[in-house]
Amino acid sequence: MEIAEVKDTVESLGHAVQELKQKNDQRWKEIQAKGSADPLLEQQVDRLSAEVQRLTEMKERLEYVETRLQRPAFQNSGDANNPATDEKQKALGKYLRTGDFSECKLLSVDGDPQGGYWVHSETSNTVIRKINETSPMRDVAMIETISTDALEIPEDVNEADAGWTRERVSPVDTATPNIGVRRIPVHELYAMPKATQTLLDDARVNVEEWLAGKIAEKISRLENDSFIKGDGVGQPRGILTYPDGTGNPGEIEQVPSGSAGAVTADGLRTLFYRLKSPYLNNAVWLMKRSTLEEISKLKDSNNQYLWEPGLALGEPQTLLGHPIGRMEDMPAVANDSLSIAFGNFKQAYTIVDRAGFRVLRDPYSAKPFVLFYTTKRTGGDVSNFEAMVLQKMSA
Repeated sequence: MEIAEVKDTVESLGHAVQELKQKNDQRWKEIQAKGSADPLLEQQVDRLSAEVQRLTEMKERLEYVETRLQRPAFQNSGDANNPATDEKQKALGKYLRTGDFSECKLLSVDGDPQGGYWVHSETSNTVIRKINETSPMRDVAMIETISTDALEIPEDVNEADAGWTRERVSPVDTATPNIGVRRIPVHELYAMPKATQTLLDDARVNVEEWLAGKIAEKISRLENDSFIKGDGVGQPRGILTYPDGTGNPGEIEQVPSGSAGAVTADGLRTLFYRLKSPYLNNAVWLMKRSTLEEISKLKDSNNQYLWEPGLALGEPQTLLGHPIGRMEDMPAVANDSLSIAFGNFKQAYTIVDRAGFRVLRDPYSAKPFVLFYTTKRTGGDVSNFEAMVLQKMSA
């Protein structure tokens, strides 16, 4: 792929954005003059808004591919110059194809008191890399890797107290801050891809690459959903599952949009200013694509767009000056929906990964297929409740 392809996409995006703004300006004029716009014009604006988002996604994908192509070649575990890792590669291939455990000691990447067969580090890294590439929440949240069953984070239970004093007045004791612990446990995820023995016997097939792709695809879908909507029972707890509040532990503030089942410019500005100033640096918006399409049509009271398309190479879409993360697991705009999140998620949400994952080969349960029962342990929860706010669509 050449950089010219990226530039052509950016140019097409620029033309689409200009046409969208032109049609949307015409739509707003009709609404102000007559109370509503021509239905055909509404359809044109919707089509252009969707096209802008499609081109934006294409631009981001091409930029990502171009960046990867510029990186040094990846050295895999079968490097001829590294006999030890090449031996591990052969041992893993033998296990996946035939189930021969005789060399399984070569596959160990760390101790596992519960037993099981660990995939060696190179394949494990491949799966984790693929998961990171396809999980939007991992792009913005804090990620911790642990070797136990939970991450414990110290947190303030109450503030220290202070007061004024003056000469000849004896000071009195003030409240001492207490430190609590927030515990984020890991939960077990599994994937069970399958292949025929014939496929596994074909030496031209990269079984590890196939297995890594299947695992990463399923795990990333499950993770994304749980980081947003998970109930915390046997899975991570999501950002949308806490009650409305003012940022106290166990509460996340929900700001009304100001219109029934709709996004409004005033509601977005209110949400923006509700986030405390210390968290504005590195703050991002999270929403699904259909919500972003609606926002791309909005103007404020000064007839200015709140949304910017990011036409320059490497420049993201922004809303009120902050990047937008497309998160398809966020709810669509509807009455009472929590469709938009805004915050510094490096501080607001922590993802916890237990190092490593396991593959158990099962040639019996689904003949003529061989199943690969694969497990990975991960967790996630809100770690700072005041570092994010949510937009609730009015009823």
